[in-house]
Amino acid sequence: MSLKVLLVDDDIELCGLLKMMLNRYGLAVEVAHNGAQGLQKAYKTDPDLIVLDIMMPHLDGWETCQRIREMCNVPIIIMSALNRQDAIIRGLNLGADDFICKPVTPEALLARIRAVIRRADRAKNLADRDLPVISQDNVVVDLYKYEVKVDGQRVNLSPTEFKLLAILAKNRGRVLQHNYLLEEVWGGEHLGELDHLRLYVSYLRRKLERDPAHPQLIRTEWNVGYRFG
Repeated sequence: MSLKVLLVDDDIELCGLLKMMLNRYGLAVEVAHNGAQGLQKAYKTDPDLIVLDIMMPHLDGWETCQRIREMCNVPIIIMSALNRQDAIIRGLNLGADDFICKPVTPEALLARIRAVIRRADRAKNLADRDLPVISQDNVVVDLYKYEVKVDGQRVNLSPTEFKLLAILAKNRGRVLQHNYLLEEVWGGEHLGELDHLRLYVSYLRRKLERDPAHPQLIRTEWNVGYRFG
């Protein structure tokens, strides 16, 4: 079955080019030219991944990303000309799994799509293989249902956030080194990128901890790594 990608961008010419090229690589591509249309197509077509522009009419990419995250955990790649650190951080904070800056070649976009899908698949395979329910204080991580609850309420995590949490939770009580986590979640090409790991740990703490400023669930072991519980 072809990988289904939803491309949401108001640049009609760019969408046509990317769709043609990605089709050649065996991807099935749907296109929407604004955020509102993108939400409708996301609901109807159930894509495997969404590529999302930011600067669009009617409904911009920020709000579109937020609404998608409220609806599902489909992987999202933001593709934008906003090549600024604050824009990248904002996109990741809203639940995007990756951020790629325009201009972008079809080959570069395809590589990002494949990398994000691999991470999402590893998270799902982990759940399918191990099947446990891990509880710690008020947090329940259900690897079988691919679900996290805090105080009985479901919390939406991106595939990357879930993958990181699942690895930490499965090794509850053990200190996992920075590079181990980077390789397991993002792959060997990200070894040494501690800022990236810290950013995602901060996302999890904001969503799961009673007091993110004084974390009790995901603890920092200074200059070594992180420990769950």
